[in-house]
Amino acid sequence: MPRVKPFRAVRPPVDKAAAVASVPYDVVNRAEAAQLAEGNPDSFLHVVRPDIDLPPETDPYADEIYDTAAKNFRAFMDAGTLQQDADESIFLYRQIMDGNSQIGVVACAHIDDYENNRILKHEFTRPAKEDDRTRHVTTLAAHAGPVFLTYRDHEQLNQSVEDAIKQAPLYDFTAEDGVQHTVWKIEDAESYCKALGEVPAFYVADGHHRAASAWRAGKARRKANADHTGEEEYNWFLTVLFPASQLNVLAYNRVIKDLNGQTPDQIRERLAEVGTLEPTGDPVPDQAGSFCIYLDGSWSKLTVPAGSIDHNDAINSLDVALLEKRVIRPIFGIEDVRTDPRIDFVGGIRGTGELEKKVQSGEWAFAVSMFPTSIAQLMAVSDAGEVMPPKSTWFEPKLRSGLLVHLLD
Repeated sequence: MPRVKPFRAVRPPVDKAAAVASVPYDVVNRAEAAQLAEGNPDSFLHVVRPDIDLPPETDPYADEIYDTAAKNFRAFMDAGTLQQDADESIFLYRQIMDGNSQIGVVACAHIDDYENNRILKHEFTRPAKEDDRTRHVTTLAAHAGPVFLTYRDHEQLNQSVEDAIKQAPLYDFTAEDGVQHTVWKIEDAESYCKALGEVPAFYVADGHHRAASAWRAGKARRKANADHTGEEEYNWFLTVLFPASQLNVLAYNRVIKDLNGQTPDQIRERLAEVGTLEPTGDPVPDQAGSFCIYLDGSWSKLTVPAGSIDHNDAINSLDVALLEKRVIRPIFGIEDVRTDPRIDFVGGIRGTGELEKKVQSGEWAFAVSMFPTSIAQLMAVSDAGEVMPPKSTWFEPKLRSGLLVHLLD
């Protein structure tokens, strides 16, 4: 069974919480991050996206990137923008988006449980991004953003959470994107830790690179510490654990740079060999096994024959796998979607209008609107020890960074 424990949180004073809390580092580019942080010196983007405080041409992996992150983090601590609690505790973190609520337990999980697959993964990580996050953790000596974990619902824990949120919260604010963020501090963590310890496994929903970097940073600390006992704080990493029933998964859409030397009509002919292709006025697929295609200024719906899908195969029955094997590789000649620059991925939160915009710009030639992967599919893949194709899931709302930080020491 995986383990969790309370921690001495580093967090903002109540009156600064809304200003400090930022989107995660990986959902915005430099220009977007700079715009969000403009006029707000307390934004945690100065820590998780320190490139906004450096010239735009700065190499994203240059030494000054990490040095600036550490400098800004220390400045926040020195100024009281962030303060460390004297006592260990866990927290409840609720997000409300479009009327839907999800409530997670903020606690620390153990790096050995990550290594030993008590915390299950469903994606490969990219080496450059993993190296970047590992260096960020080790330079700050802190986990600046939590890993988003889920688990199969635990009835007693759900009831404990419902009882606890009747109390007055520690933080409660609505961010600029309309998502409400509410945090409660739980002084008596024992019952929560016990209940979570009864859950057979945790699943990484979002944050595979953060989880891998926490594990790598902890292992490096162990190796460097001749007096390592196993009790050190670096053996643990920051997580938010949500019951699976509450989670909202959006599609992760695709755009392709060119038509691989073919005309739009030739592409349509080949798509018609994959399944039923018909014009549509709705750019969002209504069921699994179907895709909405934006090509040459119009939308079409491609439906794969149901009888051709083996639903006993956790991986190859996924829409992302069907698209990759039946369309992306044979028609567009893209063999490795993880590394080929001719394909890119667009989070479902940006909507299908973003797909149209990209194609109409001339920079991209073909777009696919996907049906979302389900939580049940994610868990089935993880339970089978398999790995999903890249960018299979997009979770919303995103966890704010800077509300709760975990120090390695």
